[in-house]
Amino acid sequence: MAAKLKKGDKVIVLAGKDKGKTGSISSVDPKSGKAIVDGINIAIRATRQSQTEQGGRIPKAMPIDLSNLAYVDANGKATRVGFKMEGDKKVRFAKTTGDVIDA
Repeated sequence: MAAKLKKGDKVIVLAGKDKGKTGSISSVDPKSGKAIVDGINIAIRATRQSQTEQGGRIPKAMPIDLSNLAYVDANGKATRVGFKMEGDKKVRFAKTTGDVIDA
């Protein structure tokens, strides 16, 4: 199935401890159906010091399920994403406004 949410999309969290927060997707794992969103679902990870990195308690963005994310449209509201054909090209569009997301 085609990816409705992609890297770089601005999304809002629908459920969980960060409900209502917005952020940009930094990576998507389609196999597990999860995405990493900047500044969302932060966990503290203890890491050992190495020659290149400082050790200690480092905040890290953890994956969040794609079903708990919604695309943010031009109005700043959460919307579902659909697909339609424009000419011979398949494009994503916001279902609330009908605007094409990626032309």
